[in-house]
Amino acid sequence: MSNIAVRERRPGALRAVGLGLAAGSLLVWSGLAHAATPPESFSGLAKKVTPAVVNIASAHEVTGSEDQTPDMPFNFPEGSPFEKFFKQFRDQSGKNEGGKRQPHMATGLGSGFIIDPTGYVVTNNHVVDGGKDVTVRLDDDSVYPAKVVGTDRQTDLALLKIEAKRPLPTVQFGDSDKAEVGDWVMAVGNPFGLGGTVTAGIVSARGRNIDAGPYDDFLQIDASINQGNSGGPLFNMDGAVIGVNSAIYSPNGGSVGIGFAIPSNIVKSVIAQLKENGKVERGWLGVEIQKVTPEIAGAVGLKEAQGAMVTGVTPDSPAAQAGLKQGDVLLSFAGQKVGGPRELARAVAKEPAGSKTNLTVWRDRSEKTLPVITGHQPAQMEMAAAPPGVESDGSFHSTDLNADLASLTPERRAELGIGNDVNGVLVLDVKEGSVFEQGLRAGDVIKKVGQTSVASPQEVDTLVQKAKSSSEKSVLMLVSRQGHDLFLGLKLGIA
Repeated sequence: MSNIAVRERRPGALRAVGLGLAAGSLLVWSGLAHAATPPESFSGLAKKVTPAVVNIASAHEVTGSEDQTPDMPFNFPEGSPFEKFFKQFRDQSGKNEGGKRQPHMATGLGSGFIIDPTGYVVTNNHVVDGGKDVTVRLDDDSVYPAKVVGTDRQTDLALLKIEAKRPLPTVQFGDSDKAEVGDWVMAVGNPFGLGGTVTAGIVSARGRNIDAGPYDDFLQIDASINQGNSGGPLFNMDGAVIGVNSAIYSPNGGSVGIGFAIPSNIVKSVIAQLKENGKVERGWLGVEIQKVTPEIAGAVGLKEAQGAMVTGVTPDSPAAQAGLKQGDVLLSFAGQKVGGPRELARAVAKEPAGSKTNLTVWRDRSEKTLPVITGHQPAQMEMAAAPPGVESDGSFHSTDLNADLASLTPERRAELGIGNDVNGVLVLDVKEGSVFEQGLRAGDVIKKVGQTSVASPQEVDTLVQKAKSSSEKSVLMLVSRQGHDLFLGLKLGIA
C-alpha cells in the first residue's frame, strides 16, 4: 500500500491535511517555499499575504463502532494526567446507554485563500466534501457563511463564495512552472485548528505522483504541513501563490518534512472553470494506455522509452474516429510532447471537448500524424492501469521458456473468468530464470507474439525462439490481464 493515501482518509502514512476535526478525525493536506538565497526574515512576506488566507470550517456527520473514539489533535505523554483525562473523555463521549457510539456532528477544519475581492475562496475539495454549514473565518476574525460554487474531485479543488459587503484582501496566482527545486517557499494555513500559522521551507521535488488522481503533478516541499493545512496557499518569495497545500507523507499524522501542493498552473485552469460553470469539463480520447518501457521501445523500434502505448481503443470514441490502433505509441498531443501516460492524460484534459488538434503516433516503426476531435470526458473516468495478476495451477511445461502454458479451454475460462472474446495462450506459471519473469504472470493470456496471433503454447514457443535467433534484441507481446490488454517488451537472451 502506498504511504501516500490521502482522500480516502485512511489511517496510513499519507494524509490529507485539509481537515482537522474537533471531534472525530478527518485528515488534511500540505504545502511549500521559494528563493535562491536564504532570506533574513519572512515577516514582510507574511504581513503581505496572511490577510487573504482564511480558515474554513464545515460540519461532518461522524459514525463509529464501540471501539472507535474521537481523536484529539495532540498526543499526551503516556501515563500523564492529561492522557488519562482525555482517554476518559474519548471513552464516554457520544455513546448511548448500550455503549455504542451514536452518529454525531464533528467540525472539520481546513484552510483556503481569497482570489477575488468579491469573496471567491480557493480550497481543497476534501475540506468541504460532504460538509454542511461551511463557514469562512478571515484574518480579522470575521466569520461568513460560504456557498460551494463548484468542486473537482479529480484534482481535489473547490471554489467557495462569501458575501462580505466590502472589498476583501486577495492574493494572486504565480507561475508554478518557474518554481525550481531548492527555491524557498512559505506555507500559510490552519494546522490543528490553531489559526493562521506560517511555515517556510524549500521546493524538494517536482512532478510527484502520489496516486491521488489521474492528473497528479505535485510539488513536494519540506515546509511544515499538518492536519488543517489543507487548502492553504503555498507562496513564492514574491508573494504569488504557486501551489495549494494538499497532502503530507506521515507515519504518525504529523509533519515529517514531506508535503505536497497542487501546482498553481493546474489550479488556475480548474478554478476558472469552476467559477464560470460550477464544474470542470475535460477533453477525452477514449484509449487505454500504458507506459513504454525500454524493452517495449526496443521491440517497436523507438530509440528511447517515451510516449504512451495504446492497449485499447473505446469503440466510437474520438480515438477510434481518428484511426488510433492498439499498439500505437502516442508521442505528442496538440503539439505537446508526451513523456508517459500521465503527461498524455493532463494534455488531453486541458483541451475542451470539441477541440480539433493533431496526434503524433509511432506505428510500424515510423511517425504518423492523425487529426482528432476531443470528446466529453465521461463522468466516471479511470486511467487504465495494469491490474494485479491471477494465480492458477497448470500442467503444460515449456522447457525452452521455463514456463507453464496452456490452451484456453472452457473449464479454464470458467475457473479464471476469461470471456469467450479473449483468445490466446494462458500463462499458468512462470519459473525462476524464465524470460517471462520480465513481466508475465500467472493468469495472463498471451494474444500476440510480435504481430502474430497465437492459439497454442507451441506457437508461443516457436515465435519466441524465432525472435531469439534473429537480430531482434527484444520481442513485443500483447497480453490480456483480467480483461485489460497491455503490451510487454521482453528482452531476449536473458533466460
